Amino acid sequence: MNDLALLLTPEGRALLDEVRDTEPARELAVATRLRRDHPAELVSAALGQARLRQRAVAKFGTEDAGRMFFTPNGVEQSTRASVAAYRARRLTELGVTSVADLCCGIGGDAIALARAGIRVLAVDRDPLTAAAARANAEALGLAELIEVREADVTEVDTAGYDAVFVDPARRGGRGRVFDPEAYSPPLSWAVETARRAPRAALKIAPGIPHDIVPPEAEAEWISDGGDVKEAVLWFGTGAPGAVRATLLPGPRTLLGRGLPDPAVRPVGRYLYEPDGAVIRAHLVAEVAEEVGGGLLDATIAYVTADELRPTPYATGYEITDQLPFNVKRLKALLRERGVGTLTVKKRGSAVEPEELRRKVRPQGPNAATVFLTRVAGAPTMLIGQPLA
Repeated sequence: MNDLALLLTPEGRALLDEVRDTEPARELAVATRLRRDHPAELVSAALGQARLRQRAVAKFGTEDAGRMFFTPNGVEQSTRASVAAYRARRLTELGVTSVADLCCGIGGDAIALARAGIRVLAVDRDPLTAAAARANAEALGLAELIEVREADVTEVDTAGYDAVFVDPARRGGRGRVFDPEAYSPPLSWAVETARRAPRAALKIAPGIPHDIVPPEAEAEWISDGGDVKEAVLWFGTGAPGAVRATLLPGPRTLLGRGLPDPAVRPVGRYLYEPDGAVIRAHLVAEVAEEVGGGLLDATIAYVTADELRPTPYATGYEITDQLPFNVKRLKALLRERGVGTLTVKKRGSAVEPEELRRKVRPQGPNAATVFLTRVAGAPTMLIGQPLA
C-alpha cells in the first residue's frame, strides 16, 4: 500500500515516466543513479512497477499498460483486454447498463465494462488490489463510471444492478487451484449469487468439468489468438444449457448442436486441428461435420477428411505421409525432403517435441509439420504442410 501511495504522488509519477523503458540489465545502475535524488523506497517501487507494466503490455497493450498500476498477482490473474472487451460487448447486447464486478482485481474487467458505457461497482477485499483498481479507473479517465469498494464480496448487496460478474481467485499459496469449490469465493457461492441476479457471468478455469455446469447456465469457452483463456458461465441469456466456443479476434462463435461423436475413419488428404476452445467446449463433432470428416482415433481431437473445406474453428494441414512411429524412418524422410524447419505437434503421444527434434536433427531449406498421434489406436506419425 505504501509503495502505491508513493507512486501516486507527483514525484512518484514523474519517476515512473523516467524509468518506463528501463531494461532489467540496467536496473542496478539506474537505481544507483536515481537514489542520489530520490528516496530509496520510491526508486525501488518505481522500478518494480515499471517491470510489472512491461509484463502487462501483452494483456493490456502498450498505451494502457504504461498508465496503469499493477500488483504481481494482478498482472498474472487479470483478464486479457481483448477478452474483457468481448464480454463487455455481450453484456451490452443483453441490455445491461450496470454491473457489480465482484473480485475485481486490479480492474481489468471493470475498465472494459466502463468503456462499453456500463456503470460498475468494483469490489475486492484486498486493500492494495482495491487501491490499484481505483488508481487505474482514475488513470484511464473512467472514475465517473467505476466505483471501487474494498469489501468482502459475500457481504455486498448487488440488488439494483442489471448484472453480476464474478471472477473468483483460482490461485492459492501453492499455485493454481483446480477444485472449483476451492476458488475464493467457492464456485457454489458464485452460482447462487448468479441465480439471484437478472443476468450474470462467472469467469472460471477452462478445464472445468462439463458435468458440474449448472443446467440453467450457458457455457462458453474463449480463446484469443489460438490460446484458450477462460470459460464463462452465463445466466439470464435465454439459452440455458447452450454450449459455445468463441475465438478472438473476430469474434467467431461456434454453437453446440448436440451432435454425436464423429466416426473413426482412415487418414484422408487433410487433417484439421480444432481450436483449443472448440476442444474444451466438446464441439469437435461440429467441426467434423463442417469439414465432412471423421476422427483419426476415438480418443484424439484430430479430424481428417478427403476434401478441403476451410473453417475458422480449426487449422488445416495437407498430409503427405503416414508412417508408424519410428524415429529413424522419420529422420531419413526429413533428410530426403531437405526439411530444416520442423514443427512438432502431438496429441496422444508421450514423446516430447524437443526430444524428437534433437534425435532427427532437421537440416535443409524446407519446412514441414509432423503430428505424433494415434490412428485407430496405433502410434503414428503424419507429415504435412499447413494450408495457406
